[in-house]
Amino acid sequence: MSAHLIDGKALSQKILDSVKHEIESLSRSGKPVPGLAVILVGDDPASKIYVRNKERACQATGIKSNVITLDERTTEEELLSIIDTLNKDDGIHGILVQLPLPSHINESKVIEAISPYKDVDGFHPINRGRLLTGEDCLEPCTPKGIIHLIQSTGIDITGKHAVVIGRSNNVGKPAGLMLLRNNATVTIAHTKTQDLPSVSRTADILVVAAGRPRLVDETFIKEGAVVIDVGISRVDGKITGDVDFDKVKEKAGYITPVPGGVGPMTVATLMENTLKAAKRAICKTS
Repeated sequence: MSAHLIDGKALSQKILDSVKHEIESLSRSGKPVPGLAVILVGDDPASKIYVRNKERACQATGIKSNVITLDERTTEEELLSIIDTLNKDDGIHGILVQLPLPSHINESKVIEAISPYKDVDGFHPINRGRLLTGEDCLEPCTPKGIIHLIQSTGIDITGKHAVVIGRSNNVGKPAGLMLLRNNATVTIAHTKTQDLPSVSRTADILVVAAGRPRLVDETFIKEGAVVIDVGISRVDGKITGDVDFDKVKEKAGYITPVPGGVGPMTVATLMENTLKAAKRAICKTS
């Protein structure tokens, strides 16, 4: 029996609709409309697509979008100056710098320059620290989307064994922390883990964010497991994930497709974070 498909497009639309409803309520009560600034440095084609998707999501939810496009030769000092101006702008509640940045700009320095209260990507060290200690924070978008996807199955995360394959700072590690926050027992594995298939087979919930196309086949899967595929690559002209979908779907209980799984959720949770940042700012000024 094939696994149930977890439809990220449908779930992301529900989140966008909810954000739109809340923003309409804010507007009716005379509160400021949330504003999101997205900074794009250079001409990376993939980055342009991501920024366009974020702009469309802003339009769909009623968030004010301010896309700032900068030349590849923009200096680090110029970028930091723009961020400083946005930090001081009360009409901007979220700031996102599209990554990757040109090699002459220090990524960490740029992320740390963004106010943690406007860091809707959840990458600032203060937000990462608060995530680690279990405090309220702006959570990183992709891991937040992963939790939404798992919860959408109706399966209670509490007490389940979750295995995350991948240890990146932006997905693997925070996904593990957020699963732990939801009372899972968590193992973070990676491509150098000994006997990775055996470790993976212990997972009630398997999150794969290794960046290796079709790394995970049916030998990695516990019968009935929830499988979340974060990977996205182009192989032989076809978009594929880190999970061999056709093989794994016959053993898993639930599975996300690629595309149409985690991807749409990342944009939807960015809108959630922007709304959260705006509501925090409104509470401070009320």
